[in-house]
Amino acid sequence: MQTTKTAGGAKFFSSTRIAVIAVLSAIAAVLYILKFPISVIFPSWLELNFSDIPALIGTFALGPLSGAIIVAVKILLELLFTGTTTMFVGDFADLILGCAFVVPAGLIYKHNRTLKGALLGLIVGAVCSTALGILANWLVLVPFYIQFFFGGSWEPLLGTMSAIFGEVTHETFYTYYLWCSVLPFNAMRCIIAIIVVLPIYKHISRIINRLNVRLAPKEKTEEQTHRQMVRMLAIIIGLLVIITIIIVLRFLIEEGIL
Repeated sequence: MQTTKTAGGAKFFSSTRIAVIAVLSAIAAVLYILKFPISVIFPSWLELNFSDIPALIGTFALGPLSGAIIVAVKILLELLFTGTTTMFVGDFADLILGCAFVVPAGLIYKHNRTLKGALLGLIVGAVCSTALGILANWLVLVPFYIQFFFGGSWEPLLGTMSAIFGEVTHETFYTYYLWCSVLPFNAMRCIIAIIVVLPIYKHISRIINRLNVRLAPKEKTEEQTHRQMVRMLAIIIGLLVIITIIIVLRFLIEEGIL
């Protein structure tokens, strides 16, 4: 189903493709903002959301690069509307975990455009995202939160984990957190997305096929292609600059600097 080539700027940055990415990004952003904890079985800071679903649809329909763009845009929109509570570290983690899910799925499906290829891509993506989640929490996230949010104290994390699993000490924290929380949580997140995406695979395939026909660009001269690339890059850079300024200003205001 992924028939549109992306080697050239004009072929990738078509108006139809950009519109579809924008719609899927908006849906993903709403689902991402509506994340919620499952405090009974997981620590409250592990919040479940369903934003991987539109990103996966995008990666199957438009390719892995488009899927990664959807993941990035949803996080930028969430930062724009709600800000960050983790000094952007948690948001960056969600970015790499989301890309680790949708990009491998899109790459595998691109070379095997069947239901079996889609399933294989989803499984590989889920394994990559879950494994990266374990590594990110072990090497980056937990040490960052302990140092910058809790002043080097383990007590807040140990207290939350002990309320769920019984007595958890500094020595046993990673055993409980990584293998009893991070692993099953991320596996559940990915499995839910797979369960939702696979049944609608055949139903959306016809729409995607028609979409890909519309995405096929008309022949253009080299000069027209260059002009279109310049315009699209200018628009994208301008939007990124505006979003960055808004995020920085919001952060400075929340911190009382302005």
